[in-house]
Amino acid sequence: MTGVNLDPAKNILTRIEMSEKQTNGKIKAAYLIPLLQDIQESYGYLPREVLEYVSNFSGIALSRIFGVITFYEQFYLEPQGKHTIKCCRGTACHVKNGQKISDTISEVLKVNEGETTDDGVFTFETVACLGTCFLAPVMMIDDEYFGNLTSNEISKIIKRYKEGGTR
Repeated sequence: MTGVNLDPAKNILTRIEMSEKQTNGKIKAAYLIPLLQDIQESYGYLPREVLEYVSNFSGIALSRIFGVITFYEQFYLEPQGKHTIKCCRGTACHVKNGQKISDTISEVLKVNEGETTDDGVFTFETVACLGTCFLAPVMMIDDEYFGNLTSNEISKIIKRYKEGGTR
């Protein structure tokens, strides 16, 4: 163990244990995704030590847990930044020079797609589609959309977030 505090996971598992989400002392497989979501919300990511504890406690094989985690993009095995920047790489954004937006974000943050800045402030991801084609090219920071972007706007937007502000 690297010293991860297991108390949040124990609390989550105790709540499940006292609910209808288990059968014969084992957590129902249908509750694995909500369980992982709760754990990720508590820790900010899914630490391996916690997943091992969950596997032992729940009776769900660690390989099955990892299968779910690696299938769904919403789950993270590494700590994430305070803010997540998602840049769309869908067709509309691609046609409207979305790759330049993505490249500019990488340059400004000094990270590649899928990485977190050294200061832990930003995690940068590209996604297949943000569902806002009318805003192309578009990026999201946390829950805010920024559309019709030019590469010149990127550093100003990121700077506002780095300084603690938003839009």
